[in-house]
Amino acid sequence: MTRQKAGDDRIEQFEAEFHGDLIRPTDPHYDDARAVWNGMIDKRPALIARCRGVADVIIAVHVAREHDLVVAVRGGGHNVAGTAVCDDGLVIDLSEMRSVWVDPDERTAWVQAGATWADVDHETQVFGLATPGGVVSDTGVAGLTLGGGIGHLRCRYGLSCDNLRSVDLVTADGDYLTASEDEHEDLFWGLRGGGGNFGVVTGFEFELHPIGPDVAACLVFYPSDQLTDCLRAYREYVESSPDEVSTLVFAGELPDEELFEGDDVHRQKFAIMGCYAGPVDNGTRALSALRELAEPIADFSGVMPYTDLQQILDEDYPDGMRYYWKSLYLDGLSESAIDRIAYWADVAPSPLSTVDVWQLGGAIAQVDPEDSAFAGRHAPFLLGVEANWERPDDDDANLEWVRDCLDDMRQFSDGSVYLNFPGFLEEGEDMMRTTFGPAYERLVALKDEYDPTNFFSRNQNITPSGAVQTNGGDGIDE
Repeated sequence: MTRQKAGDDRIEQFEAEFHGDLIRPTDPHYDDARAVWNGMIDKRPALIARCRGVADVIIAVHVAREHDLVVAVRGGGHNVAGTAVCDDGLVIDLSEMRSVWVDPDERTAWVQAGATWADVDHETQVFGLATPGGVVSDTGVAGLTLGGGIGHLRCRYGLSCDNLRSVDLVTADGDYLTASEDEHEDLFWGLRGGGGNFGVVTGFEFELHPIGPDVAACLVFYPSDQLTDCLRAYREYVESSPDEVSTLVFAGELPDEELFEGDDVHRQKFAIMGCYAGPVDNGTRALSALRELAEPIADFSGVMPYTDLQQILDEDYPDGMRYYWKSLYLDGLSESAIDRIAYWADVAPSPLSTVDVWQLGGAIAQVDPEDSAFAGRHAPFLLGVEANWERPDDDDANLEWVRDCLDDMRQFSDGSVYLNFPGFLEEGEDMMRTTFGPAYERLVALKDEYDPTNFFSRNQNITPSGAVQTNGGDGIDE
């Protein structure tokens, strides 16, 4: 169905049944509605269905199936691969469905699929509770959770998907169901780390944990000429750090005139960021060694509200900037791997780009790999390569830098990736098979059961056995 056909009488019937807003290319706010966080994504859907509830989602799925429309599903719209929007098809937009209900006695939260982590934190922190989210507060809950969910609490309380009790969704046939450990168990397994392949998720039930209102946090900046020595010391630190500690190292120019002065603004540097999920006095002691690895350029560590920690990186990732992120699970931080990380951070074409090392292990590794589809539990570290830049003229240089870095760093990895940092999904099924390994066929079986025609293909796509392989990212293959 083309954009022209999408405006005919059948769409008027759709509008009569639909309680949300239907946004067409001729509407004055269409360009705002189709925009997503990543400024590289410039898709023009035929229609955007901004849902108000589950009934609207079911109606939208039926209309898309009836008219053979390509479908994209938008939650928070923060997905770096840009899969929340498509050309010529229908966007099922959940961004108005942002409510969060907390049961402090049961320590659970029910979260609508359009919510961001800021929405969740706002409601749960009133009760001194939290569930593991991301590290940027305006990230959407849905996309992050379905891809795993690596955040500040991961080593103590696991991934976002590890804290799910149940998931509500609308299938490709328009059926509404709940998946949990007690019903649709195999689907629940696939939703925990298998991406958005199996339906439109409308709500999540999360387990909550006592966190905050204050936490001990580390954010210290060092000069880049100390990176290799400090990474060696950091490697030793994480080998014996308690599970309450979750840390992240990111290296690049990191220019910020509000944080640094004079020559330090454009000086190559790296930062160590960490959170202690426990008593603040214990956390201050546990994180102190990370503040003494060398002479710091600046140290913003201390006790702070958990919500402040969740938002501390928000300004570094504004809407509309250009982003291209890829990843690899690392076998470890060998001497050679450390040297190559330092090299690639130094040659980044954009001063806003970083090479990141995420500490894993702890509670992530304590979950049996058979219990969820998430594929990274074996790895002690995750490498994230983030190209962040402003000018379209710089696209080629930044894409090349990320891809060259990943090609080089595969020598320290089994080739599996974190599906929330997948570039533009340009490797298609090869990336998915490599990442999931033997579990891939189990995911295919789920896809065959719940979406045999690949109705939901704009995602980290699992191709059903009877369908033609697609590129879930719609491919930006420069």
